Amino acid sequence: MIEIVLAILSTVGALSILFASIGILRMPDFYLRLSVTVKASTLGVGLLLICAAVMFPDVSVTTKAIAIIFFLIITAPIGAHMIGRAAYFTGTPLWKGTIIDELAGMYNDETHELESEESDTDDDREDDAPNIAKTDEETE
Repeated sequence: MIEIVLAILSTVGALSILFASIGILRMPDFYLRLSVTVKASTLGVGLLLICAAVMFPDVSVTTKAIAIIFFLIITAPIGAHMIGRAAYFTGTPLWKGTIIDELAGMYNDETHELESEESDTDDDREDDAPNIAKTDEETE
């Protein structure tokens, strides 16, 4: 019975990592690639570590696997957020199919703090969203 559970968990974990790698190729811009990669790979690695903890029931292996899963779940989203934020500040273009850039005009360029109201009073959203790419080549 435990072999079946291990087979299912390891298969789902490996497929999740496979989907993350396919997502890197299929997603049109940096931000979507980052999102797919972090979510799917965290799930996949977490499931494979659970398999390792179940397969080797020694206390030291189980403790290490649980600690790695805990720190992975805590640090991966925070790291992805910081990478995405840095990419946005440096002007990495959004996909041309992006409908709206909700952060356009909301960040103070000097302090990099999010403000509750737009800093520009213009109603023209096209000028407020300079990060949206015009062509597919800009996002690659």
